[in-house]
Amino acid sequence: MKFDDMGLHPNLLKAIHALGFVEPTPIQKAAIPKIMDGQSDMVGLAQTGTGKTAAFGLPMLHLMDRLASVPQGLVICPTRELCLQITADLAQYARYLDNVQITAVYGGAAISDQIRKIKRGTQIIVATPGRLLDLMNRSAVNISQVRFVVLDEADEMFSMGFQEDINDILKRTPESKRTWLFSATMPSSAARIAKTYMRDPVEVTVGRRNIGAANIDHTYFVIKEKDRYAALKRLIDFEPDIYGLIFCRTRAETATVAANLAGDGYQAEALHGDLSQEQRNQVMRKFRERALQLLVATDVAARGIDVEDISHVIHYNLPDEDERYTHRSGRTARAGKSGISLMLVNSREARRLPELQRRAGIRFNTGAIPRGSEICEKQLFALVHKMAAVDVNHKDIAPYLPPVYKALEGLSREELIQRFVSAQFNRFLNYYRGAGDLDSFSARSVKPQKSSKRPPAQEVQRFLINIGRLHKINEGAIVRWVCEKTGIRSNKIGQIDLSGEFSFFEVDISVAQKVFKIPKNAKLDDRTIHIQAAETAKTGAAKNHRSAKRSANPFAAPVSKKHSPRPNR
Repeated sequence: MKFDDMGLHPNLLKAIHALGFVEPTPIQKAAIPKIMDGQSDMVGLAQTGTGKTAAFGLPMLHLMDRLASVPQGLVICPTRELCLQITADLAQYARYLDNVQITAVYGGAAISDQIRKIKRGTQIIVATPGRLLDLMNRSAVNISQVRFVVLDEADEMFSMGFQEDINDILKRTPESKRTWLFSATMPSSAARIAKTYMRDPVEVTVGRRNIGAANIDHTYFVIKEKDRYAALKRLIDFEPDIYGLIFCRTRAETATVAANLAGDGYQAEALHGDLSQEQRNQVMRKFRERALQLLVATDVAARGIDVEDISHVIHYNLPDEDERYTHRSGRTARAGKSGISLMLVNSREARRLPELQRRAGIRFNTGAIPRGSEICEKQLFALVHKMAAVDVNHKDIAPYLPPVYKALEGLSREELIQRFVSAQFNRFLNYYRGAGDLDSFSARSVKPQKSSKRPPAQEVQRFLINIGRLHKINEGAIVRWVCEKTGIRSNKIGQIDLSGEFSFFEVDISVAQKVFKIPKNAKLDDRTIHIQAAETAKTGAAKNHRSAKRSANPFAAPVSKKHSPRPNR
C-alpha cells in the first residue's frame, strides 16, 4: 500500500511527495488506514525512527476542521526537543493546507508568547505535560473541543514521572475524543492508560513488543572504571568518520565528558536539562549541520533528537532502566538504515547484560577496546584516502605554488610523503606510543584451555578499499564483489571492517594475489574501486580483532596490562 491509496487529502499527498516520501514505513502502513475514519482508538508499538509522527499526524490533519480555529488535536510528548520536532514535522505535512495553525507548548520558553499564539487561534497543540497543565490552570488553553489526543513516546513520559499529569489532562478532555497512544515499549503504566481512557483500542505492533531495532549492531566492552574515559576516546579514534551520540546518566557527567572531549580536541558539546532553550537550540543546530561530530547527552535531553545518519550511539554507562537502552540505541539506524551501538561497562555493570539482552530481544557482541597500533593504522589510511580524494582547484591554487615547489625541491617523492604524513599523523603516533590494552576482559588476554582443539593459525593479507558506510554498502556486498572479481570462495575472506568512506577486508594469504589482479577500473555500485595492501597478519582461532565475537565467559576475573596515560589530542 502506498500513500496515494490511503484516502489522504490531495494537499497532504502533495506535501508527502515534495518531502520525497514514496513508500510508507511499516508503522504508517499499519496505523493510518485503521484511524483514517476518526472513530477508533489505537495503541501503536514501534521503535523510534520508524515514522510514528506521520502515522498519527497525517490522519489528524486530514480529519480536522480547518475552518474552526479551536484546538482539535492535542499531541503530548515528554521533552521540548521532541515537541519542537513534532511541530516542525506537522508543519511540513500541512504546508499546502490552508488555515492550519500548529502551536508548540513547552517549558523553558516564554509562556506569554505561547499564550499569545494560542489566543490567535490554533487547531493543533503539541505540548509537554507540565507546561500544558500550567496553561490549562491559567485558563489559557481550552481543550473541551479536542477530537484527537496523541500520547507520543508514552513509555518515556511515564518513566519520567508524568503519570499524574497525563491523568489530569485526559480527565479534562471530551469523552467523545479519539486517543492514539504511540510507544516503543508497553510498560504497565501505559497499559493502564489504555484501559482507563481508551475504548476497545486497536493495537498495531511493528516488530515484537519491547524489542530493539534489528538493523543495529550491539557491542559491549568490559573495562576498568578508571579507564572509562580513555576507552571512550579509543572507540572514537578508531572511527575517523564517526558522527555519534554519547549517552551519560547524569547532567554533571554529561557536562564533564563533553568538556573533556572538547579539551582533547574533539568536536563535542553537551545537551542536558541545565541548558537554556536558546543554548539547546544552538547545540542541536550545530549537530544537525555537522559542525559537531559528537553530542554528549542525558537520556531525557536526547528525546526528540531526529537526526539523519547518526553512525554510532555510545553508552558511556548503562541507563538506570533497561527500557531506555532501546530508546538510546534507536537514535541510530533511523528509517531502516543500519547503525552501531557501543557500550562501556565495568564488571559489576556487565552482570545486567543477560537480562538486558532478554528484555530487548537483541544479542550483544563482545568487543575489545582497540589497541593503539590499530587506531594509528585506521587513522593513517583515513588521512591518505582523504588526501587522494581531495578536489584540486588548479586555477586558483596555481599562483601560490611556485615558492612551495622551490622550498620542497630538494626532497624526494618518498620524503615528501613521509613528511606530509608525519605532519598530520605524529600526534596519533605520540598519543598511542606504548599504550597497552584497556580491556578488563579481553580475548587478547584469555589463555586457551589445554583440552580444547584449536585450528592452526592462518596468515592473511589485509586490504584497504575506497568504499564504506557512507556509500550505503555493507559487508555482504564487499564479499560478493571480491568473490565475483577474483573467483575465490567466500570462506577465504575473513574479517571486514567498515568505516565511513573506506573499509578493510582480509583474505587468506594463499589467494591474495588474485585480489591484486583485480582491474584498476573495476566498479562497485557505479563507483570505481581502488584497492591497496594494508598489512599481513596471523589469524585463526587465536586472532584478536576489535569486533570479534567470543565464546569465553565475559564475566571472568579481569586480566589486563597496565597502560600509560595519553597526552591530549
